Amino acid sequence: MTLRRFVARRGKPTEMFSDNGKNFVAAAKELNSFLKANQEPLSEFAAQEGIKFSFIPAYAPHFGGIWEAGVKSAKHHIKRVMGNTHLTFEELSTLFAQVEAILNSRPLCPMSSSPNDFLSLSPGHFLIGRPLNALPAPSLDNAKESSPDRYGRLEQIRQHFWKRWQKEYISEMQLRTKWKVDKSKINIGDLVMLQEDNSPPLCWRMGRIVRLFHGTDGVCRVADVETTRGCVRRPLVRLCPLPTSEDLQA
Repeated sequence: MTLRRFVARRGKPTEMFSDNGKNFVAAAKELNSFLKANQEPLSEFAAQEGIKFSFIPAYAPHFGGIWEAGVKSAKHHIKRVMGNTHLTFEELSTLFAQVEAILNSRPLCPMSSSPNDFLSLSPGHFLIGRPLNALPAPSLDNAKESSPDRYGRLEQIRQHFWKRWQKEYISEMQLRTKWKVDKSKINIGDLVMLQEDNSPPLCWRMGRIVRLFHGTDGVCRVADVETTRGCVRRPLVRLCPLPTSEDLQA
């Protein structure tokens, strides 16, 4: 049923990468046996367009580190923001869909090298061809858990998940080095993410570096960033540079 929902939403994939979970392996065997057992024209066409399953070795989750890290991060925060909240199936499906949008809205790399382009490439571009957005909602960070209604409680969980996951994603992309020597890769013209404390869900504030400020020791710690809402001055610890094409090829 999960595979059917995925195909209905995203289309039939050519190849699927998965761990050695019994349900995944059984699904692969079921599909392959069905395609081989039927010789009708429809089945022959399906066999030619069949899905290839690629499984990692058993008891080796580190082989799927790319997707396992994303799943672990999402599960870690979902469990903590939900707590003991009892949600209906519709509410849980809505929450998971919103969490999916948050994960697929993350900036990956600059869209172009133009200094006037503040757009970044995200997984949403590969899914729908444009960035993923969310409907505006009032901030419920300071609201008591017992005061919101069912709809407000669901929105509060979403905002708490966004606040936790956004900080973790930005922290992982930042370099944690002591400022004894200038090891930063930030240059004028680079596209960066600005770490904002109260940004709404799915709103990643982006900007281009227009000026760098070096101290008496020659180490850069502050930069001027041009954004769509004007130029702001931020310390480098609040900026997260996106990987360039050279970084991705290295």
